[in-house]
Amino acid sequence: MSSHSTPRTAPRSKARAAARLAAVQALYQHDMEATAIPVLLHEFHNHRLGATIEDAEYAEPEVDFFDDVVKGTTARLSEIDTAIAGKLAKGWNLTRLDKAMRAILRAGTYELMARADVPTAAVITEYVDVAHAFFDRREAGFVNGLLDAIAKDVRG
Repeated sequence: MSSHSTPRTAPRSKARAAARLAAVQALYQHDMEATAIPVLLHEFHNHRLGATIEDAEYAEPEVDFFDDVVKGTTARLSEIDTAIAGKLAKGWNLTRLDKAMRAILRAGTYELMARADVPTAAVITEYVDVAHAFFDRREAGFVNGLLDAIAKDVRG
């Protein structure tokens, strides 16, 4: 990093980015193990959020935002899955998608539907960034295209 560069994100954005990544991890765990949401939130609040994992310190997440994304996504899962399924290519369905991909798309779709306070471009960019943590460029492009299509439906 050169001495002329500035941090890419403000502290609040970093806290939100950390909350989104943690929310995707929680939704993935919920999908894998069917962990009850209160148990899952308790585990993340007490053991995962802001933790140091494999010597990498993660930014302190915005806990209320994390809770909203996890609870909101699971509460509106049927509506969210219908929106995602409607944008998948012919012959594809949600069960064919990787569980991590499903978690990313679900969280992003929830934000597009329920968090009008977050600009569309910010939601899409953030979940494309989350996709880069799990996948290569092709899958990140898939997240971008699918969330963009959903945004056109739910945000006009």
